Amino acid sequence: MASLSPAFLDELRARTPIAAVIGRSVRLTRSGRESKGCCPFHGEKTPSFYVYDDHFHCFGCGEHGDVITFVMKSTGAGFMEAVETLAAEAGLEVPKSSPQAAEAEQKRAGIAEVLEAAAVQYQKWLFAPEGKPALDYLRGRGLSDATIKKFGLGWSGEGRSQLANALSRQGITPEQLIEAGLMKSGDRGPVDMFFSRVMFPIADRRGTKISFGGRILGDGQPKYVNGPETPAFSKRRSLYGLNFAREAVRKGEPLIIVEGYMDVIALAQAGFGGAIAPLGTALTEEHLEDIWRLSPAPVICFDADNAGRRAAMRTVELALSSLAPDRTLKFLRLPEKEDPDSLIRSQGPAAFKTQLAAALPLSAILFDMLAEGALTDTPEGRAALRARLIEISGKIPDNALAGEYRAMLLDRFFAERPRTGGKMGSKKFGFPAKTPVLRVPRPAIDPATADIERGKILTAILLNHPQLLPDVEEAFALVDLPPDCAKLREAFSAYIASSPDLKLHHSNESLDLQGHLTHLPQNALRVAAARILAMSPLPAGAAPGATLAEAADLWWEMFGLMRSSRLKLRDQRDEQRQRYMAAPDDPETVQKFIKLNAALSRAERAERDPD
Repeated sequence: MASLSPAFLDELRARTPIAAVIGRSVRLTRSGRESKGCCPFHGEKTPSFYVYDDHFHCFGCGEHGDVITFVMKSTGAGFMEAVETLAAEAGLEVPKSSPQAAEAEQKRAGIAEVLEAAAVQYQKWLFAPEGKPALDYLRGRGLSDATIKKFGLGWSGEGRSQLANALSRQGITPEQLIEAGLMKSGDRGPVDMFFSRVMFPIADRRGTKISFGGRILGDGQPKYVNGPETPAFSKRRSLYGLNFAREAVRKGEPLIIVEGYMDVIALAQAGFGGAIAPLGTALTEEHLEDIWRLSPAPVICFDADNAGRRAAMRTVELALSSLAPDRTLKFLRLPEKEDPDSLIRSQGPAAFKTQLAAALPLSAILFDMLAEGALTDTPEGRAALRARLIEISGKIPDNALAGEYRAMLLDRFFAERPRTGGKMGSKKFGFPAKTPVLRVPRPAIDPATADIERGKILTAILLNHPQLLPDVEEAFALVDLPPDCAKLREAFSAYIASSPDLKLHHSNESLDLQGHLTHLPQNALRVAAARILAMSPLPAGAAPGATLAEAADLWWEMFGLMRSSRLKLRDQRDEQRQRYMAAPDDPETVQKFIKLNAALSRAERAERDPD
């Protein structure tokens, strides 16, 4: 064991899902955020064996350990044999014992000792008279002394070899400080990497210090500086606050990814201990792997400014290639000009808790992220957006999940399609915007009679285009229909329940009118269907030759003009939102909320833009 570095063993454990390994020999069931089963090391009928994200523990016999320990105890393998087995499965090469490997590990251990000594000195200076401006700054940001000490915050001093002089009493040389990233070589010898800065120790998942970040007091630039890459520190593999967040998430707190040190610390002090942040870089694949090991649905909470939106989009594109049914993302968009730190200071923890409860799953916001800034007022622009939607969904490796995202994105695409016909005076028809247009007064139409006709048109569209049924089922159920149409609606519902192919409605064009009519159970219904289809004249979007997009546009237009149905849909959407807030991780609840929200958006757009 001594011949393998802690870094390699950490990598092995991180790449080996412990629940999957134990699940090969122990039947596990979910219990909150953990898994449990009957202990394989002693006979029991009531499960007392729990598996966490990085270890197991039996509350019956006391056996515990990590994934390596489990393989050793359950198979009788020695340590190296267990490591080699797991490494082969994880695609890792076990480092051979060599003088170079031993020297590298010794170097990392030496760096950790230097960084620890520096952290002690930085905090000592913070609470000394010379550190008063920095301490006042931290307290002015709302941090308590207990929080300052918990996170090991400090003060770098004014530089000019001040740290080297202080640590020389412990036998630490400038060369060691350079190796640890605390000094750098200059024209006149070693100079301090940090000076006149508030210091933030950076630790690995075990709490061992691997580097520092520093914030300048005042308006100088750069505002934040991280230590350089060293044998102990890599920005693309390190996350600030991970050592604290692991325990909080294990206890059930949400994992929240924010942008900076102060957001992490402010959230922790406010009771949100599962906050972490990248270190001056975008999230990387390595970051996401670490994040998903802690939580299947972490919350991304970046600033609402342009930089924050770009960072969120980069994260989405990176995450899609690893998305799976059991690992996704949620997104929390705070009000403009707010970040977690500022929101908590101005409005308190309860305000952030409210925002956190409203975080949306990736599926609910992906279309809006992709469509933002897209030029959709021309066929070319819409074609480009559609291609982009298909491309993005194609990045998801799980075929079933990719299909669900593709269908969801294209549903929104067609729902957002500009209505054909346009308004008089629009450029679409070649009229200048201010050209007066003669309008002929229309005779008043009885609203009840109009809604009966609209109900028949809705039914006719679905008779000719049954592929739309799954998309409109929720809304169609709310429409007050004439008797014949209501009976046909019942037949439609039965048809949906018995036709799994309808789930592929966008790619399945074989569901023609005749095939649909044969599913109607009564001859009277077939007669009623024929009578509705014989309405003269049927609008173009309801005709058999209309495209699916044209039919969908017309269906939602007619529905949107039926005020009572639209109000019922709004009530149902609001009720479903409450269910979603209570169970944000339930896929069926989330999808129903998304569908109802999209349906209401279509209906309200029709209300705003009537013929």
